[in-house]
Amino acid sequence: QVQLVESGGGLVQAGGSLRLSCAASGRSFGTYSMGWFRQAPGKEREFVSGIMWMWNDGRAYYADSVKGRFTMSRDNAKNTVYLQMNSLKPEDTAVYYCAAQSRGWGIVPAGYDYWGQGTQVTVSS
Repeated sequence: QVQLVESGGGLVQAGGSLRLSCAASGRSFGTYSMGWFRQAPGKEREFVSGIMWMWNDGRAYYADSVKGRFTMSRDNAKNTVYLQMNSLKPEDTAVYYCAAQSRGWGIVPAGYDYWGQGTQVTVSS
C-alpha cells in the first residue's frame, strides 16, 4: 500500500513558476513508476509527466504540452517526486495529481494503482 500526498499548488500569474511535491509513504518506493496528471473542469484527466521506476539517470517523459517548461524529478531517499513548473500558462490551470504504479509504465491513468488527493494550480492571465 502506498499513500501519496501532494503539496505546492496555488495561484500564480502567467509566466510564473510553481513547484509541486508528492510525498509517498510505504515500502519499496524505488520500485514504483511515478506520474503527474492533471484534470481541468469538464475535461478528462491527462498525463503530464512520468518517471519509470528503472530510470535512475534523471530521465523523465513529458506530454508535448509541457515539454520544455516542466521538469519532473524524484528523490528515492526521501520517497518524494517533484514537478517544477515554469512559464505557466492559463491553460495549465487544473487539479494536479500524483500517481504510482508498481513496476509498470504508461501514460494512461487507469494503469496507476495509487493516487494522491490532488492540489489545485490556478494560472491567471
